[in-house]
Amino acid sequence: MKKVAILQSNYIPWKGYFDMIAAVDEFILYDDMQYTRRDWRNRNQIKTPQGVQWLTVPVRVKGKYDQTIRETEIDGLGWAEAHWKSIAQNYRKAQHFEEIAAIFEPLYRQRQYTHLSALNRELIEAVCAYLGITTRITNSWDYQLIEGKTERLADLCAQAGGTEYITGPSAKGYIEESFFTEKGIQLNWFGYTGYQEYPQLWGEFTHGVTILDLLFNCGKDAHRYMRYVGS
Repeated sequence: MKKVAILQSNYIPWKGYFDMIAAVDEFILYDDMQYTRRDWRNRNQIKTPQGVQWLTVPVRVKGKYDQTIRETEIDGLGWAEAHWKSIAQNYRKAQHFEEIAAIFEPLYRQRQYTHLSALNRELIEAVCAYLGITTRITNSWDYQLIEGKTERLADLCAQAGGTEYITGPSAKGYIEESFFTEKGIQLNWFGYTGYQEYPQLWGEFTHGVTILDLLFNCGKDAHRYMRYVGS
């Protein structure tokens, strides 16, 4: 049995994204999909005393966003320093700030990125390493891509040797289960409910922020507030 998930890369995603990675044997970053504006691909939220704040990676876009996530280039260099300053300013009082900053500050201040996919993957892998998630992470372009929305997903899963495909609830609107059944692949839905609140700075608790919020506040105890990590 091999569980596979296929999902577009996001910028420093929330904890549920990493629970999905931890729940499968191979996680395929699906960045051959079209880049979408005002989405999670190049932005996420942190908490501040004034409420949530967006951190957005500036990107170059062609016309009406006629490009894949993989093709999307980062526009400029100053964003990285600005993002790290915002992160440090708002999490400096968190219990595990120094420990987590030692991992992520160099990624913002000592590295340069030209493409969004590469940036997202490096940050995702850094989080996985800290949390002890050993799931194999691959790119969609490591495989052959056929036409058809569900057909391609089922074929990617089969190429990866998957016998079970895990997907989120948002896919219920377009997934056709028959394509998986034809290949002998079981389709299962991943849920994002039932998360416990954890000690969090700055007022009312918010679940949907970047996982950095959980790491800064809880450190190695982060797994206690996740569903699959460390289970």
